[in-house]
Amino acid sequence: MLVIPAIDLRDGRCVRLRQGRYEDETVYFDDPVRMAKLWRVMNARVLHLVDLDAARTTAEGDAHNRDVIARIAATLDVPVQVGGGIRTLDDVEAMLALGVYRAVLGTAAVRDPDLVSRAVERWGARRIVVGIDARDGEVRTEGWEAGSGVGAVELAVDMEARGVRRFVYTDISRDGTLEGPNLAAYREMGGHLSRAKITASGGVGEYRDLLALQAVECEGIDSVVVGRALYENRFPCQQFWCWHRKDEVDLEGFSTAPLAPEESGARNPSGA
Repeated sequence: MLVIPAIDLRDGRCVRLRQGRYEDETVYFDDPVRMAKLWRVMNARVLHLVDLDAARTTAEGDAHNRDVIARIAATLDVPVQVGGGIRTLDDVEAMLALGVYRAVLGTAAVRDPDLVSRAVERWGARRIVVGIDARDGEVRTEGWEAGSGVGAVELAVDMEARGVRRFVYTDISRDGTLEGPNLAAYREMGGHLSRAKITASGGVGEYRDLLALQAVECEGIDSVVVGRALYENRFPCQQFWCWHRKDEVDLEGFSTAPLAPEESGARNPSGA
């Protein structure tokens, strides 16, 4: 089970929201680039970034964190995937041009499914991911603030038929709660997919949750995005990484551990 650290960006800082509520925010680090380096030093093989400002962007504003994203992508030697506010082919092209390996489409997949088809055709399934953020089985859009009337499984099945081979599936009710992942939801979606893989997201609070997810790997869940639990040092192994003295860690000394090119799926950055 590949563990993917999450960096949620808002106003240029590294934050976490509880259950997607913007008013319930915790700022963990003022410098996301240093945060990204720290995760890499801890041997992260992929990073998951969410631009929370861009996710809420409307016609009245165009806030985003692309400058930070570009610096993170340029600094690290592992793939970076980014979601939030990517709603047109131009947005996808701009994001990939920043050095991002994978663009995660969320709201766009609901509003304009054909756009996803075109994106997969143009850039390939390895570069295009669909993020499905759901509450009670219903997909939410606009930074999780709007309902869609579309079921999570329904959307996944349609997207798979359009060539999508990777989903980041977030149970909003569990996100940031540390209460454990919604295994039933992941099993249900995995049971309806034939080729696509699922990256679970939301609820991980300790190592036992990772073991529970590993137990359903046969359903196509091969990786997990973890945020708050990592930031709050809830894994015993983190004690070795001087988390509470992170300003003293040599962030230029990236791990030299191999990226296991012989493996497939989420474990292989070049795989779907």
